[in-house]
Amino acid sequence: MPELPEVESLARFLAGRLAGRVVDRVYPVAVHALKTYDPPVSALEGLAFDGVTRHGKFLDLRVGGLHLVMHLGRAGWVRWREQLPGVAPRPGKGPLALRVRLGGAGDGVEGGAGFDVTEAGSQKRLAVHVVHEVQEVPGVARLGADPLAAGFGPAAFRELLAGERRQIKGVLRDQSVLAGIGNAYSDEILHAARMSPFKLAATLSEEEVDRLCAAVGSTLTEAVERSRGLALKDLKAEKKSGLRVHGRKGEPCPVCGDTIREVSFSDSALQYCPTCQTGGKPLADRRLSRLLK
Repeated sequence: MPELPEVESLARFLAGRLAGRVVDRVYPVAVHALKTYDPPVSALEGLAFDGVTRHGKFLDLRVGGLHLVMHLGRAGWVRWREQLPGVAPRPGKGPLALRVRLGGAGDGVEGGAGFDVTEAGSQKRLAVHVVHEVQEVPGVARLGADPLAAGFGPAAFRELLAGERRQIKGVLRDQSVLAGIGNAYSDEILHAARMSPFKLAATLSEEEVDRLCAAVGSTLTEAVERSRGLALKDLKAEKKSGLRVHGRKGEPCPVCGDTIREVSFSDSALQYCPTCQTGGKPLADRRLSRLLK
């Protein structure tokens, strides 16, 4: 799933290519991905892009007085094309969900530059919204603090965790608490902070909160910087290569050399290092896991 660093990189990439460009045509290929119908996607046609930004995992393309807001779900992606096919796409079983063709920069009506929004796999979670105000998107309206915002720091983080009785892994992934962190980067953050994913948030000491906050900032910032300047097609591979524990079950921990272990759930899994994070004790690999006694 694209998380904050990947969506931030997408926003930066598109901002450099879309500024001032005019939408020529919008093709809603997968109608199920459209979550709003008024205004229709056709309302974007003839309007110019005037900015691209990110809200948590949401990508926000400002077009005239409208916002084209996308949540890429688990398997969605944006693919830039310097030359789109001249033939309009047809709805089908392929991954293409939305196509935006550009004009206004020397492109012909057919075969101009633009981008495709795709979604692989059978779990269709891609969501596309066209709204007047970005806060009209329910997922954006409920977002919590942005961990890369200038005002975010240990004091703000401590306030968010006060009285929080959930396990810290779940808190980090809760978009209403911190916007943009998912399964992969929560594993990376907890490994960097040397902290068990099942530690209760409310029990963290002041030193642990400071350490965790520093790990949030450094992990996300470094991931964004690693992606700087990369083509969109290379971002997913860069993410995978940059992860130290997530998705690396059975491999040696890059810090201590212990074997990275996994806890599986019904629809996801987490990875961790016992030596670095749980005092050498493995976590029980079952739902509602707890430390083995």
